[in-house]
Amino acid sequence: MSDSRPKHHSARDVLRELFPESYRELFGESGEGGPLTLGLYAVADGRLALVRGDQLAEFTPLDARGRNALHCDLCHYTRSRTEAALYRVAVGARRTRYVTLCVGTEACQKRAGERALAHLADRIFPIERLYVD
Repeated sequence: MSDSRPKHHSARDVLRELFPESYRELFGESGEGGPLTLGLYAVADGRLALVRGDQLAEFTPLDARGRNALHCDLCHYTRSRTEAALYRVAVGARRTRYVTLCVGTEACQKRAGERALAHLADRIFPIERLYVD
């Protein structure tokens, strides 16, 4: 005798079976739907790296000019020129964004929270390919 009951598959099962790459993007390798890595990290030479999942954006600091205070785009605090810096990030072949961020990235991220960091990442990502393969 065969089982004639209809089998119920969730949308997640169908997505995993038919579109495995999209499934990995949404739910990760394990499929548990854990949160993607999201953070702003200091790297060499005063640069910053914004990471979201498998995407990476590199922020290059610009030379400080002027004496006016800067307003951080992440935590929205007004800082002096010694506490904040202007950064450039290439988001496409001919597209560049400029972002003002606090120099102390850990404290800035704590003040801003996860939601503000995700909003900043939405403004930066996805980064277009700079060179054609």
